[in-house]
Amino acid sequence: MQNLITRPSLAIAKKLTIFATAFILLACGAVRIGFNNGETVSYWWLNSYVDFETEQKPWVKRHIEDLFAWHHKTQLREYVQLVSRIQHRDLATVTKADLLADYETGRKEVMEIADKAAPDLADLALSLTSEQIANIEEKLAKNTTKYRKEYLSGDKASRQEFRYKKMLKQAEYWFGSFSRAQEQQLRTLSDARPLNNELVLGDRMRRQMELVALLKKIHAEKPSRDATAAMIKKYIAATVDHFGNKEQQAFFDALTDANAGLVAEMMHMATPDQKSHFVRTLQDWISDFNRLSAKAAS
Repeated sequence: MQNLITRPSLAIAKKLTIFATAFILLACGAVRIGFNNGETVSYWWLNSYVDFETEQKPWVKRHIEDLFAWHHKTQLREYVQLVSRIQHRDLATVTKADLLADYETGRKEVMEIADKAAPDLADLALSLTSEQIANIEEKLAKNTTKYRKEYLSGDKASRQEFRYKKMLKQAEYWFGSFSRAQEQQLRTLSDARPLNNELVLGDRMRRQMELVALLKKIHAEKPSRDATAAMIKKYIAATVDHFGNKEQQAFFDALTDANAGLVAEMMHMATPDQKSHFVRTLQDWISDFNRLSAKAAS
């Protein structure tokens, strides 16, 4: 739930329109995809990892389009209801428990999409060549190098500053600008959150290692489509549980809790203008959901 602060209680919502290439998505972190050209961007993003061969491209694009069509027809109305409930809340009384409940709702939706996508992911995994698996492994390694550069440089104070600035920029998307006093309060709340970038890196690298091992196993053994889909589902479930690593699970649980508390306090301090900004931003999301839902139904 690191990204609860990225999208307050809606951290999951727009991500739900991604082509659920979960076995890569969960290995490299959250990817934000725009609604208007999500299918195209999703294909481009996935291709940047795999480098599809000519014969793979048409059916991969078709699978992506089919998954988006299913998602827009069957899921977006529920998102409208969720966002509408949040839009009409009294921000002064929102609790951490409210936000955690919203997050759990979103996480269940993500798992539903992963379950729906698993057969298509199985087709993709079974089609990968050894060279393409090497491409994925190389791309993941580059992501790790980038993470090290951005998150493991400097002392604790500089890492706190980096995290705070990212959080503030995201908060301004939702609420507009903050006063100096509000910024100071947010900085205190931000710094109080658990910080262990080395542990986060270890979790990322474990997911990547397990992913590459899974793809190599599928390539070598060529199991059936159903068996491959089951293997992918098992991998996804294991990532949610951090592969049984209790230290990592405890850290991420504590971070989730702290992020929810920070967002709740952010809502409590919101001025009337900031609340109006928040409501307008949510309305933009509702409009996107309704437009895409209507388009899919036509």
